Amino acid sequence: MDDQETDLTREVELIQRAQAGDLEAFCLLAERYARRLYVLAFSFCRNAQDAEDLSQEVWLKAYQALAGFRHDSSFYTWLRRITTNTFLNHQRSLSFRRQGQTTVAQLLAIDSREGETLADSHAAAEETIYHRVLFEDVMEALAELTPSQRLMFLLRHYEGMSYEEIASAMNCAPGTVKKSVWRALGKLRTKLEARNDASDDRESVVRLATEY
Repeated sequence: MDDQETDLTREVELIQRAQAGDLEAFCLLAERYARRLYVLAFSFCRNAQDAEDLSQEVWLKAYQALAGFRHDSSFYTWLRRITTNTFLNHQRSLSFRRQGQTTVAQLLAIDSREGETLADSHAAAEETIYHRVLFEDVMEALAELTPSQRLMFLLRHYEGMSYEEIASAMNCAPGTVKKSVWRALGKLRTKLEARNDASDDRESVVRLATEY
């Protein structure tokens, strides 16, 4: 049995234990996806506290609904469905903070301090700062989209979902998703090409725009 199969078996065991009421097992499940879910939430609402609140709400809903998980999809696919619905509900309630937004650069700065030596810091400083600025440009471009458009873009390029999957999750037509994603890409290209004119590093910019 390879590592992937072992990991999947371990996850199934954790799900079964959690469904039986084992809170520790659920916490171990949450640890597997907590960071990924938080980054998605942060990219959507652009505020650290809102992202934390959204993440906590998703995990609470997942815990409450776990008994109904039937293994007809992966655990993360099921969790992502709850996440999307939670995001859309908050979008409708207009509950996000309008002030005090945390920047991506601040978020990455926190991450970069964990386990970093002084030598590592000096060696990676120039590249890290450059990419932080690029990510800031990406977030500024995404901020110009409506919440629905931003969520469609993130589900497509951050989560790798198909247009049909996104349309199903958001109760709209695949054509609507495609239009929104391409509009987002257009804004990103405009923003990042402007950065490229100043940095003369088109290859890195284009790679970031397509991989984000």
